[in-house]
Amino acid sequence: MTRDPADGAVLELHEAAFSHPGGGGVSGIELRVAAGESVALIGPNGAGKSTLLQGILGLVPMTAGSLRIDGVANARDRGRAVGYLPQQAALDPEFPITLDQVVMQGRYRRLGWLRWPGRADRRAVADALSAVGLAHRGGARFGDLSGGQRQRGLLARALASEPRVLLLDEPFNGLDQPNRDALLETVRELKGRGVALLISTHDLELAREVCDTVVLLNGVQLSAGPVDQVLTLGNVQECFSDQGVEFDEHTLVVPGHEGH
Repeated sequence: MTRDPADGAVLELHEAAFSHPGGGGVSGIELRVAAGESVALIGPNGAGKSTLLQGILGLVPMTAGSLRIDGVANARDRGRAVGYLPQQAALDPEFPITLDQVVMQGRYRRLGWLRWPGRADRRAVADALSAVGLAHRGGARFGDLSGGQRQRGLLARALASEPRVLLLDEPFNGLDQPNRDALLETVRELKGRGVALLISTHDLELAREVCDTVVLLNGVQLSAGPVDQVLTLGNVQECFSDQGVEFDEHTLVVPGHEGH
C-alpha cells in the first residue's frame, strides 16, 4: 500500500502501544509526522521514549493500534526507511575499524550479506560523513575519534541508509559545544532535505531551536502539538509530576538525570 502524497505524512501512529515482553511500555501514541518535520519526545526516565523509538524500528512488539511509514504497515518492508541513533552503541573503541567502515554498516540493509559495497554505497558513505562534518576523518580509526566525533560518526551510519525517518535517542548527551553545534546544524540540514525526525531529549533549547512539534510522554502520550503550545511550565510539571523539575526557557533539570 502506498500513502496518498496529499496527506503529507511520512510516519503515522494511531493509538499505538508498545510493550516489552518482561513489562514496561508506552501507549496511546497518536502522531503524524510530515517530511522535514522534527519532533521532540520529552518525558522522565522510564517514560517510554526509547521504547517508542525501538517500537517504530520493530525491536519492541506493538500491542495495539497501527503504525505506517509512507503508508507501509509491514515491519520488514518499512524497516529500510528508518535510521536510528541509539543512546549507546555497542562498538568497542579499541576494535580496529575505521570510521568509513562503521558508516558503511548503515548500508547493510540495502546490500544484504552477499553483495560487496559498490559505487553507490561508497557515495552514500561519503555523503553521510560530509553531512555530519567528518568527511576528512573517514580513514581514521573509530576509537581515535573524540566522543563527540564518534557520536556524529554513528549518526552518519544512520544517514548512510538514506532514511525517510530518523530516530535519535538522547543524541546530545555528553557533547561539548562544538559537537553540539555541529549536530544541531546537521538536524537543520536533514529537515531541509525532507527527512522526518523523532528526537528523544531533555534539552528544551534543542526542542525550541530545531523541533516543530513536542510530544510529552509518561507511560502514555500526555500531549502533542506545536512547541510553543505544548512546552509550557504546566504541561512539563504534569509530565514530571513524580520527580519535580526546574524549568526555564532553555533547560529542564531532572533530579538524578545526568545532563540536560
